[in-house]
Parts: sequence; structure tokens; C-alpha cells
Amino acid sequence: MMRGESLPRAAAPFLGFARLLRRHAFAIAPEQVTSFMQAVTLLGPRSMNDIREAALATLAPSPDRRSEFDAHFRGYFYGDAKPSIEGEDDDETRVKGDRGTREQESQTPRHEKGGELSSALEQLSMRDFQRDPDDLGSFRRKLAGALPVRRSFRTARTRSRGTLDLRRSLSEIVSADGDIPAPQLRRRQTVSRKLLLLIDVSGSMKQHTADYLKLAHAAVQGVDRAEVFTFGTRLTRITSALRIRDREQALARAAALVDDWDGGTRMGPTLLAFLSVPRFSAFARGACVVILSDGLERGDHSDLETAMRRFSARAFRLSLATPLAGDPRFRPATAALRAILPALDDLVDGSSVGSLTDFILSLARPAPAASVIWKRVS
Repeated sequence: MMRGESLPRAAAPFLGFARLLRRHAFAIAPEQVTSFMQAVTLLGPRSMNDIREAALATLAPSPDRRSEFDAHFRGYFYGDAKPSIEGEDDDETRVKGDRGTREQESQTPRHEKGGELSSALEQLSMRDFQRDPDDLGSFRRKLAGALPVRRSFRTARTRSRGTLDLRRSLSEIVSADGDIPAPQLRRRQTVSRKLLLLIDVSGSMKQHTADYLKLAHAAVQGVDRAEVFTFGTRLTRITSALRIRDREQALARAAALVDDWDGGTRMGPTLLAFLSVPRFSAFARGACVVILSDGLERGDHSDLETAMRRFSARAFRLSLATPLAGDPRFRPATAALRAILPALDDLVDGSSVGSLTDFILSLARPAPAASVIWKRVS
């Protein structure tokens, strides 16, 4: 749809149904919504079943959520009572981009500075960040040159140590009336890898959240290809807020975007929600992914283990920075940490800004896998 073109009135119900599914944590990309409306147009539609079949084919709900999908379809198009989905209050993970509108909530957000320790219960609240001197200037200046690099598919002209640029060389020969000048060479450029920060804002991470957000702001200001998300019981992209140069304004904007400060944590489901959104998952491909969390997953850790394996397959380097590792007696002894340790490239100290900046600035230097290091320590 072209910019400025209004949406046809008849298409509004189908767009509304897609929005309803997104509010209930169905992973639906914008392209799928467009395909859904195109499919409805192709089918006529001659009946409500045609609309349902078009929705199933294009919005593609997972088999284990098909009954939930049908319940929402009946509730939206037939006016049935709002479906009661088993466990929706406990297991729903909402994904929020930094360009989207705030979704309507039945709870009234509470304005407070703290929260409870690790819990799976959702608690909506807001945060204020204190003003203090910006001592991350050195980190911001060094970051661009400290990240790992990769060879780009783009090339640049060079005088030596390159491959023959046949087209330019032939052009030079034609311009010189057949004479053979010096060969023209090109060399593939190198670019810094992306940096993806995933910040745990649950209650158990309350005392570290402010420092992590300030570090994230410095990272976004230091490199162009940095992305930042927060997660607790929800997943929120805050990159655009952190692109504001003034740190206090940036953090205030980020605070307004995130709804689940200092609440519970569903680490596994929120990371899986990140990977289920194509445009978010693309941020992790070939990137240095740093998860800032204590890793205290509640209940079954199978979702967390699955998410870490998928991150490991996509990322150039996957790191977990936990404040628990600041204690010399720390060992990855919990079931969740033991399960995800083989997927991690690094399990490092995240208890202070200094240790984190030192680690991020060392990402270009090779290091043994986390499982090898912690096996020696244990």
C-alpha cells in the first residue's frame, strides 16, 4: 500500500482480526496481513468459511494453537463471548515494537521504583531513572572499532591486494584505444557485526536495570547497527528511543515504552517470541548477541533451552552476562543454566558497568566456549 493511501473500508475488519491475534501473542508479520486480505479478495468471499480458510493459510497459526485461533475467529466475526484461553493470563507473551501504539490494558499501571523477586506473574509498572554524570564516553568512542568484523559483499576500489575488476579494466582499455593500462582492482569491504542487547527488566534484576539501560544507550550512540530489547513478561523494542542523543530524554522515552518494569519473568517464552517475529529474528543473524539477565527461569526451562539453541544457530556469538557471576563462589548450578550452557559462547560477570564494558569491548577477541571455561572452574 502506497504512503498516504487510505485503507479500504471493507478491509478494516480483517486488519482488526490480525491485530487481535497479535495482542494474544500470535507471531504475525505485516506481509502475512497483506496476504490475508489478498486471499480474501481472491476467494470472493462466498462464505465465512472462505475467510477462515484464508486466515489459516496466510496467518499460519501453529497446530498447538489452532483451537485458540478458532475461538478468536468465532469471537471476532460471529460475536461470540470472549474466548477463555487456558493459561492466557500466565503464559501470554506480548511483543511490542518501538513504533507501535500502546495496547489497551485492563490493569492500571502502577508508578513505583521496585518490584518483587523472580516471579512468573505479570506486573505492570513504570520506572524513573536518576540523572547522573555520563561516564561511558570512552566506551562509546571505542565500541565501533572493538566489535568483530565480517567481509561484506560490497567492494571498493583499491590499488593493491585486490581482485581484477574486469568491467572497469575493459572500460579503461576502450578509453585508451586498445592500450593496456594498469589493471583495475577491487576488494571486498569489511563491516562491523551487529550488536544485539536483550535486557531483563524483571523484579529480580531491579538494581541493575538502570545501569544496563545507560550502557545500552551508549552502545546505540556508539554504533549504527546496535539493537536493544527489554524482556520480562513482555518483549519490547526500545532502539528508537535510545537513538535520542540526550541520555535522560532517551531513558525517559524508553521508560514510557516498556510496561513490565520490575515485574515477573518469563525468559524462555519472551525469547521465543523474539525469534518468532521475522524482522526481530533478523537482528540476531550474524550478530553479537548479549543477554543481560540473571537467568533465573521459573518452572520448566525447556522454552529457554530451545530459544538459546536457536539463538546460537543464528548469532555469531551468544553471551549471557549475569550479575550472579560477580560472586567468586558462583557456579552455573541451576537446571536452567546447566541446560543452556552448551549453547553459550560466554557466561560472564554482569554485576557492574565496568565488567560489562570490558567484556563488550573484547568481543572481537576469540575465547574458549562457556562450557569449557566453567568446566575448568567447577
